[in-house]
This record gives sequence, structure tokens and C-alpha cells, in this order.
Amino acid sequence: MASQDELKKQVGYKSVDDYVTSGMVVGLGTGSTAAFAVERLGELLKSGELKDIVAIPTSIRTKEQAESLDIPLVTLDTHSVLDVAIDGADEVDPDLNLVKGRGGALLREKMVEVCAKKFIVIVDDSKFVPGLGISGAMPVEVTPFCWEHTLNTVKNLPSIKGCDAKLREEDGKPYVTDNDNYIVDLYFTDPIKDANQAGKEMLETVGVVEHGLFLDMSFAVISAGTDGITVKTK
Repeated sequence: MASQDELKKQVGYKSVDDYVTSGMVVGLGTGSTAAFAVERLGELLKSGELKDIVAIPTSIRTKEQAESLDIPLVTLDTHSVLDVAIDGADEVDPDLNLVKGRGGALLREKMVEVCAKKFIVIVDDSKFVPGLGISGAMPVEVTPFCWEHTLNTVKNLPSIKGCDAKLREEDGKPYVTDNDNYIVDLYFTDPIKDANQAGKEMLETVGVVEHGLFLDMSFAVISAGTDGITVKTK
């Protein structure tokens, strides 16, 4: 039986093999699964199987990995349309909507992935949920200024009222994103009833920078489990 890392490697490699061709602009996701896609892209560039690729990383961590593999990097400032973006997810619902950002990179991930013609999601089958918000934290990136006020405002929004909200911490201090912001993690006992409305209300809250609901963005979800690899599209 394949380990979780082996499953992540299978989907990471398949995403590059199936969706990346020479000459593309590629968005590189963040996290343990996305790292395998970055690894595979580096391998294929080194071997010459892929050429003329430029990539946009979604975090400092991914940027460093890509640089170590000699993957040419650009930014959205010069390449605002991507052929494909590849990233993992924390939750995938039946409509292929996502929760992302438990690794803290949700803002940069969304900025890059919303610009992609095809957003390919890579997961193991433990990430599938009947509704968003039930397997753990749903992250919200907020400004450090008066973060507690923002936290209280968000958790009392009509669409998500009743959820628990906690400031993410690291070593006893607020976790700081690559954008020098904080993360508020929301916890639900039931799936979010209207994710579109929840996303809208959160973004309209002054002090909220971005939320971890990635809605109507997935082109395909590649998952690996005991039955092998499955590709789901809308």
C-alpha cells in the first residue's frame, strides 16, 4: 500500500506530465504535494524533455525550491496570463470547490491561480469532503492592525456566524505570512452553507486581505488513493 508521500508524488508528477508542455507559463503551488510537481518540472527541464518554460511561484518556499532546480522564474507583473497552475488543496467538495491556505500561502496562491487558463489541483483522496469547512481550519489572511477586531467581525458575519475563530500562532507568536499579514483560522461544526456568500462577506470586511475559499476555479482535480489515480473535471 502506497504511503501518503508516494501518493502525493504520483499526482504531482502526473500533473506536470499531463498538463505542461514546452513554451508554457506555469504557476507553481505551495505545500508538500505541490513540491512534487515542482520537482518533476525541474527534472523534465534538466533532461530537455521540456523547454522554454517560465514559472511563477506562490510563496518564498516554492521560489527557493524552484531556484534550486534552475527553473526560470517570472512574476505576474510581466506574465499576467498563465497557461496552467498546479497546486494542492486542503479540502475538495463534490463541485471541485476548495479550501486552501492551511500552509499560509493563500493570498499568493489565489493571485497566481486565478490568472491560469487551467488550474490543476493535486490531492490524495483524504481531501474530499461533502461540504467545505469541516475537516479543519479555513484560513483568512488579515492585516495585523487591530486583528482582534477583524477576527470578531468575521466570526459574526451572517453567513458563518457560530464558527470558532482563532489567531494562528507559531512558537507562541502570531504566524506571519509572506505578505507580513496574520492568519485567522475559522472552525466549523457543519459545512459552510453558502460558500459564495461567505466569501463575499469576508472580502467586504475591512481588515480582511483574502480568504481560503477557492470557488469555481478548478479545471481538474487529480487524486491518488488505494484505487489508483483519478482525474475529476466539472
